[in-house]
Amino acid sequence: MSRVAVVTGGASGMGLAIAHRLAAQGHRVAILDLDGDAAERAATDVRATGAQAISAGVDVADRAAVDAALERVRAELGPVDIMVTSAGLDGFAKFIDLTSEQWDRMIAVNLTGTFHCLQAAVPDMLAGNWGRIVTISSSSAQSPGARGMAHYVASKGGVIGLTKALAAELGSHGITVNTIPPGAIETPMSRRAQASGDLPDMDVIAKMIPVRRVGTPEDIAAACAFLCSEDAGYITGQQINLNGGRYM
Repeated sequence: MSRVAVVTGGASGMGLAIAHRLAAQGHRVAILDLDGDAAERAATDVRATGAQAISAGVDVADRAAVDAALERVRAELGPVDIMVTSAGLDGFAKFIDLTSEQWDRMIAVNLTGTFHCLQAAVPDMLAGNWGRIVTISSSSAQSPGARGMAHYVASKGGVIGLTKALAAELGSHGITVNTIPPGAIETPMSRRAQASGDLPDMDVIAKMIPVRRVGTPEDIAAACAFLCSEDAGYITGQQINLNGGRYM
């Protein structure tokens, strides 16, 4: 069945792969991203496959912008059935050097931005008595620790907690809420962190992973698409750990 799916952070990396995967399954896809031009290029590529797609440039930390984007989605595609919150920000700083501004921006994008998108979409799902929500958290919130990323880990840990709370609250309405905490995934964001020296090279990371490779955006997209399907209706409140066995 064709549904309306919104993917935030959908212009690159995991979000882009998710948007393509959902479109390939016949869904109408809205790609939201801070980079509006990149979002439109992504939507153009999706439309080239014969699928229906629109785009919007949105800072998920801006509630008014999120609301406006979803109103456009409703007008052009229909009520929101599926919401995937892939928009995110990373950052590296020693805790003692972390500024209030860095902390606030990280929480605003990763945690409050997720809240904005979900709260704006859930009324459509309640009205239809059906919905699929997948948040993208991080394995850093499950690992023994991530030095230099206290603000990032706190924001993603909050996403995991929010996911579980919503699963309990919304389950009786036919809405499932799950989170994917990716491990090491090769994306533009991870490549930037490696170039700056904040993360080791992927070949080094791969040796730490039982399956001996880093993940791809398509790995995330495959799991996400399943969680958004009819077949996943009995899965909610779960962390679907995609990390090659590094964290169990």
